[in-house]
Amino acid sequence: MNAIQDNLKAVGERIEMALGRAGRAPGAARLLAVSKTFPAAAVQEAYAAGQRCFGENRVQELAAKAPALPSDCEWHLIGHLQQNKVRQALGYAAWIHSVDTPALLERIQLLADEVGAAPKLLLEVNVSGEESKFGFAPDAVEAALAGMPAGPAACVGLMTVAPMGADASALRGVFGGLRQLRDRLQSRLGLSLPELSMGMSSDLEVAIAEGATIVRVGTAIFGHR
Repeated sequence: MNAIQDNLKAVGERIEMALGRAGRAPGAARLLAVSKTFPAAAVQEAYAAGQRCFGENRVQELAAKAPALPSDCEWHLIGHLQQNKVRQALGYAAWIHSVDTPALLERIQLLADEVGAAPKLLLEVNVSGEESKFGFAPDAVEAALAGMPAGPAACVGLMTVAPMGADASALRGVFGGLRQLRDRLQSRLGLSLPELSMGMSSDLEVAIAEGATIVRVGTAIFGHR
């Protein structure tokens, strides 16, 4: 096997071991291979090893890369999405993890209806409160969900990014905080929000222990950028 195939196997084993330690079912957390900045050839290698779900940060890179790869790749946009890029994003992204304002949510619904797209959405939550991060404040998410405009896009959960270099205790606070917020929202609003996108190469075990259903892994698969 080549390095990417070996790395995918190792990451898959990490995920399943973390699920086992957390007492969760096998397959309860899925791997999103973050291919941002890597060429289509690297994604093709991961595809050949069985990976189908890939994450990109920038709409322009997604639009350039997706047409060069097999049509059954499932593309996730995980980076900040500007409103003027929504139409282009909807042409490729089956999932958008980074919905961070009510205005963006409204724009996605409007254009999704117009172009016939039905992406799955995750609301990005700035659990850590870092000024440098995008995302809803935790206390603003309920109003965003309650006021979500009608349309073909469905909100299926929440996403967060942990602080760089955070220790295990801080990571548990961020990831556990997102899960607890999700649980409260489901109870109060009567919604189903099954997905929690959280955890990366260095902290996926903590994220899985706290309930992650999608882990976004780039470096551990493709190497350092």
